[in-house]
Amino acid sequence: MSTSAPESTQPRPKRERPVIAIDGPAGAGKSTMAAHLARRFGFLNLETGAMYRALALKAIENDLGFDDEDALMDIASRTTILLEPQMEGNRVLLDGQDVSRRVRDTDVTAAASQVSVHPRLRAWMVEQQRLLGERGGVVMEGRDIGTVVFPDAEVKIFLDAAPEVRGNRRYRQTMPGEAAPARVTEDSIVQELKERDARDRNRTDSPLRPAADAVILDSTAMTLDEVLTAAEQVVRKHVEERKLH
Repeated sequence: MSTSAPESTQPRPKRERPVIAIDGPAGAGKSTMAAHLARRFGFLNLETGAMYRALALKAIENDLGFDDEDALMDIASRTTILLEPQMEGNRVLLDGQDVSRRVRDTDVTAAASQVSVHPRLRAWMVEQQRLLGERGGVVMEGRDIGTVVFPDAEVKIFLDAAPEVRGNRRYRQTMPGEAAPARVTEDSIVQELKERDARDRNRTDSPLRPAADAVILDSTAMTLDEVLTAAEQVVRKHVEERKLH
């Protein structure tokens, strides 16, 4: 059961533009899909995972244990995280400092996965994320956007792929050429993804799972163009149906 803040019992006004929620495991291509859909339909791309990575970076910089929820909550209460959507990707500001590149580093990404398991911290993050997207016209991607952050999102997509395929894609993206360190192998990346999947899918609070009304896209045997085209069709169908009502 999720410990995030409960939904309001009051009906929400209809949004002028939809919220598009994209969920799925690490390395599935959610960021690529979100950026593409945002550009294609003129929406804002709000990458919520960057918020967890920003807080994880602050924990690293302050030498905090990732299992110390009280300390993490204390530092969160004194932290300002802002996302500034750009055409080329979000600009991430941590207490006013641009950390857009640093939050993509491997150590920060791994720390974010550990930080994000804490129920109270997730509840705090959820409220921040809802504020960012409540007016609609946004694409939000993460692990629980369609199930917890915006269960009333007009469009929900769960993007999945076999860990071996995700690992191969990530290896080719991050290790181009022959100068890659020997210690970083495709097998090690696949194993890391499997371990992260286990944490994300089995955590007590907001486990990774598709929403009941989500469209599931398994990209294991699909090309990037095929995946993006399928996602466009899902969004376009909603937009067209909306115009008829």
